[in-house]
Amino acid sequence: MPPIIGITGRPQDVPAVTLTITAYLAAHTYTDSIRQAGGIPIILVPVDESEVDDVLDRVDGLLFTGGGDISPKLYGAEPEDTVRGVNEHRDIFELELVKKAHARKIPIMGICRGLQVINIALGGTLIQDLPSHTGVHGHDIVGEGVYEPHLEAMVKEGTRIAEIIGPGKHCINSIHHQAVDELGEGLSISAVAVDGTIEGIEHEDAEWPMIAVQWHPEFLGMRDNGDAHDLFKALIESAAKYRADA
Repeated sequence: MPPIIGITGRPQDVPAVTLTITAYLAAHTYTDSIRQAGGIPIILVPVDESEVDDVLDRVDGLLFTGGGDISPKLYGAEPEDTVRGVNEHRDIFELELVKKAHARKIPIMGICRGLQVINIALGGTLIQDLPSHTGVHGHDIVGEGVYEPHLEAMVKEGTRIAEIIGPGKHCINSIHHQAVDELGEGLSISAVAVDGTIEGIEHEDAEWPMIAVQWHPEFLGMRDNGDAHDLFKALIESAAKYRADA
């Protein structure tokens, strides 16, 4: 049986007959990427802390997806005017998922917000808005531009991400206005944009297959970018090994 990958759902208001309700969704770009890599995707919705272990009992790996900003209160900061799309219910659930997945050595991959969730769960902090704090622009592309690379990032030699897609310069797509500030415990930088923005992180624990990227390989993969597919394949391979060893 293929590995089961839990994908974090994004809350979105949707019409339902005569009213509007909140649904937890995952874009087809995420689910298609997991399926093409050989896994079976299931969408995860927030549950109580006491139920997180029950969720993890049923998956072989996790994909933390993009979405709104994480509540700055959860990393000891006051929210600035630029913060948008906060959903603390989702935030708290995903932070707990990371911590318990770490304890179990469950393979995880983070994309965009997902990278930021992992960093915060392990004690890190964020820059709440790149343009206003650092003067860096060009990381918040919208529309059809998300499918094409528009930035350059350097992948550090000797990192897990380098083992997957190769070290050196890579062309990436970024859709974010926040970024890692202080790294969480045990995390190291594996990719950096030419402007200095952290674009990839991983954990120093060799027994925990964890990688996270600030860019969006699920969009690049829709245009047959080989590097993007390789990242998802690495997650599935790690998840298959986790299942076999369980």
